[in-house]
Amino acid sequence: MKRTLYPVALAFYFLFGMCGCQKQQPENPLLGEFTNPYGAAPYDKIEAKHFIPAIKEGIKQAQADLDAIVTNEEKPSFENTVVALERSGKLLSRTENLLSHLNSSETTPEIQEASRQAAPLTSAYRNDLLLNKALFARIKEVYGQKGQLKMTPEQQTLLEKTYRSFASKGANLNEKDKAKLRAINQELSELKIKFGENSLAETNNNAVIVKKENRLAGIPADAVQRAKKEAEKRNMPDAWAFSTNRTGSHAVLTYAKDRKLREEMFRAYKAKGNNGNANDNREIIKKIVVNRFEKAKLLGYKSYADMVLEDRMAKTPETVISFLDQLYDLAMPVAEHEKEELADYAEKMGLKVPLQAWDWNFYSEKLKKEKFSIDNEVLKPYFPLDSVLNGLFEITHRMYGLTFEPLNNIPVWHKDVKTFNVKDAKGKHIALFYADYFPRPGKRGGAWMNAIRSQSVGPNGEIRPHVVNICNFTPPTADKPSLLTYREVETLFHEFGHGMHGMMAQGNYAMLSGTSVSLDFVELPSQLLENWVGEKEALLLFAKHYKTGKPIPGKLVEKIKASSKYHEGYATIRQLSFGYLDMAWHSAQDKDVKAINEFAEMDDRVEAFEKKAMAKTALFPEVKGDLMSTQFGHLFAGGYAAGYYSYKWAEVLDADAFEVFKKEGIFNPETAERYRSTLLSKGGSEHPMVLYKRFSGHKPSVKALAKRAGFIKDQENK
Repeated sequence: MKRTLYPVALAFYFLFGMCGCQKQQPENPLLGEFTNPYGAAPYDKIEAKHFIPAIKEGIKQAQADLDAIVTNEEKPSFENTVVALERSGKLLSRTENLLSHLNSSETTPEIQEASRQAAPLTSAYRNDLLLNKALFARIKEVYGQKGQLKMTPEQQTLLEKTYRSFASKGANLNEKDKAKLRAINQELSELKIKFGENSLAETNNNAVIVKKENRLAGIPADAVQRAKKEAEKRNMPDAWAFSTNRTGSHAVLTYAKDRKLREEMFRAYKAKGNNGNANDNREIIKKIVVNRFEKAKLLGYKSYADMVLEDRMAKTPETVISFLDQLYDLAMPVAEHEKEELADYAEKMGLKVPLQAWDWNFYSEKLKKEKFSIDNEVLKPYFPLDSVLNGLFEITHRMYGLTFEPLNNIPVWHKDVKTFNVKDAKGKHIALFYADYFPRPGKRGGAWMNAIRSQSVGPNGEIRPHVVNICNFTPPTADKPSLLTYREVETLFHEFGHGMHGMMAQGNYAMLSGTSVSLDFVELPSQLLENWVGEKEALLLFAKHYKTGKPIPGKLVEKIKASSKYHEGYATIRQLSFGYLDMAWHSAQDKDVKAINEFAEMDDRVEAFEKKAMAKTALFPEVKGDLMSTQFGHLFAGGYAAGYYSYKWAEVLDADAFEVFKKEGIFNPETAERYRSTLLSKGGSEHPMVLYKRFSGHKPSVKALAKRAGFIKDQENK
């Protein structure tokens, strides 16, 4: 999400972590029942070699579950067909989810190989499942009776989603086209894994090397220390190696006085996956886009975006483009003014050439400090990670009565991971929470939430969720705790908001539980929680100096508020550029795909396509080799294809929703309870607009976001 990079489960085969798996082969911990407290996974015993046998056994058990449904001699009903299918394949779902989790958070060559081997096996099973004629016939028969069945809204949603998951994935195709679809799906699953592996390898392998100490001027000491350690790992004891991950690139681009060094970092960071080496992603992008189009065409859609958006709030590519254009028209004049202002400032500061992309962060930080007397390095001491996390816990306690009890008896995948028992106001266990916040070589960049196990209610009672938050913050040093930038505090709140969506789930079916919602709705809980970071009442709960323990001075709080809209036009245009790029790739139709399919391997046509798609949002001159697509994991390794617009879409929802909280009180327990009971706990059990209106009492307005961003004045919103 912002930056999560986590996948939202919308299909029944992602029934995360349901328990009750048969005990077999005790030497393989994945095949037995998990006996740790709260049913936690035995990460201390799981090895890469365990996954493929567990995947194969899981497929065998899942197939037996399906056979039992298909051969049931009773008349097809909601319970014996739709619910039975939703509860099937428990071992496979659990194993696959754990493998995916480890491959992104603590991967090894062996885990990566297990993922590669698992992809065709699980893809083949899913294809067979979704194209099972006898199974679909039963589902179709139940679906045909939906008008006569007495069903709750949640049951109606489950039936609708189950039917559409089959119909939209080829259940009505002839055998020849079903075979084509199987081949496409299998290739796509393998390509997505390869894209992610290449991106991780590029980040881990690439670094900007500095050999002269005077070039380090301006860069924070902790970043310099990390660069020195990285250089030593590379057998370069007399140099500094700045990683091209977010932490390393931010330190150089924001603080390095050496303009040439900033340019080197910008080019290295922006060229990941576009270096003509074994990790180059250009050819993979071509194959993914063409395969997605062929899949959509096979299923009767004009484009992949048309297919994906059918089940989203936006519904059509035209609606998405119209939405992006509305925000573009509001934000672009502001962004252009911000650029002109910064260019003038940089010139006064001695820049004798036109402002370039690698100058933005550097001069933006300086101007921000001058305008608001605020500096990330001044703020960071007030944001030690543990204090911010405890503040988050206190906020959720005030709003929902939750408590987070630290645990030391739960196995974890890395020593940095912390675990918590989450209890409600009555002291009842409601979730297991894992917190994993520091970068390492086996962990991909970014931040995301994952539900290792989703909430549901089954024959043996309720299953409570296991939720993971993963970020890549600056780790502690020998003399300092992990200190967060203000933006990182927002990221922590963002991912915790996703976590709350999973932890507070209260439904019957894992397929509809927690974050298993429409992608253009899933960011609402995460982005809504970010708003508390900018409120004085909340800041004073956790913003405390790591040395003195004193709360952040009131003047600094006021400066944070005053600077909250700083360069919001630029930030919005940047996000819109990604949305336009996503829609360009995935709205491609016959003529576009023909051009994409003719891309010669490793030429510059992918770059040309991207530049054209993002042309209207360009604020700086073109930089050769600067590519977003080749490292855009959200689109090509994750689940955000034709869905990246959802971040801004959800910002409209969260800005509108926060107006309700501000009016009624940001810690008002009655407002929080209404939000929890009508929206947060409901998952995907009903249409998201129904849930939203039930909480707020009205439809959301784009003007709420424009007002918050400073694009329009308050009176224009009235």
